[in-house]
Amino acid sequence: MVARAKAAPVLAPLVAAAPTWSGPPLTVVAFVQRDRMRGMIRTAFPRRRAHVVMTRTLADFDAATHEHLVDAALVDVGGQHDDTWRVAARARELPSVPFFGMLALRAAEGPVLAQCAAWEFADVLVDGIDDGSARELVGRCGFTARFARALEAPPETLALESQLQRNAWAFVVAHAGRPVRTGALALALKVTREHLSRSFAADGGANLKRIIDLVRVIAAAELAKNPGYDVRDVAHVLEFASPSHLSNTAMRIVGTKPSSLSRLRTVDLVERFAKGHGRSRSKGQST
Repeated sequence: MVARAKAAPVLAPLVAAAPTWSGPPLTVVAFVQRDRMRGMIRTAFPRRRAHVVMTRTLADFDAATHEHLVDAALVDVGGQHDDTWRVAARARELPSVPFFGMLALRAAEGPVLAQCAAWEFADVLVDGIDDGSARELVGRCGFTARFARALEAPPETLALESQLQRNAWAFVVAHAGRPVRTGALALALKVTREHLSRSFAADGGANLKRIIDLVRVIAAAELAKNPGYDVRDVAHVLEFASPSHLSNTAMRIVGTKPSSLSRLRTVDLVERFAKGHGRSRSKGQST
C-alpha cells in the first residue's frame, strides 16, 4: 500500500501591500511653434493619459501656468521664436515645475543645449529618439509624481499605522494637494464613508478631513516657494475657493498665514499640525 504524502502546512495569510494609487492625469504646458513637435507631443501624451495645454506666445504660456497645477513644461527650443528664451527663463520663476527642452540635437544646436542648462532645465527631449519614452521621462519628474514620492511614507508623528490609514494617506498624497472628497476616497478603498471617517480617527488619531487639508497645505507651501507665484496663484491652481479659503485652512491646520508658508519645510508643517491641530471640534467628517 502506497502511503499518502503528508499534507503541506497551511501558509500564513499574506499581508496585503498598500495599493499604489495613480493620481490625476499628467498636466503639461507646452510652448511649441513647429508642427512636427506638436505631433510628437500629441503622440507621446495621449488625451487619456495627459492633459496638454499648447501655447504659442509668452502671454499664453504664463496664463496656462497660472491656471493649472502644472506637472511639467515643454519648450520647443529648436524652433527659434521671439518668445522662446523668455519662456525658458520662467524655469527659474517656477522651480517646482520641471522644464524640458525639445530639439533635434544636431551639432549646430550645442549652444541651445548649453542655454537649456543655464536656465536649469530638467532635461531635453530629442526628436526621433525620445518620442516613445517622453511621457515616462516627463511624468516621473513632474510635480505630482515627486510630491507623492516625497510623502510616500506618512510622517511618524501623524501615527498613521493601520493599513486603512496608510492606504488613505497614499491616495491623498497621489493627488498632490488637489481637492480630495472623502466619498471618492471611500469608494477607492471599498468601504463606506462613515466607516472610513470613523476608523481613520480611531484611538484619538487625526481626523481624515484634517489630514487631507494638511496635505493640501504642504502642497501650497511647496508652490509658494516659486518666485513666480503669489498667494492668489497658489490658491487658484490648488482649487481653493479663494485666497481667503487657503488662508483660513492654513491657520486652522498649521497655525500660520499663507505668506509664511514659503519659509516652512514639510517637517515644520507636520510638527505644527501635530501640536493640537489634528482634530476638529465638530463631529462631521464629510467633505
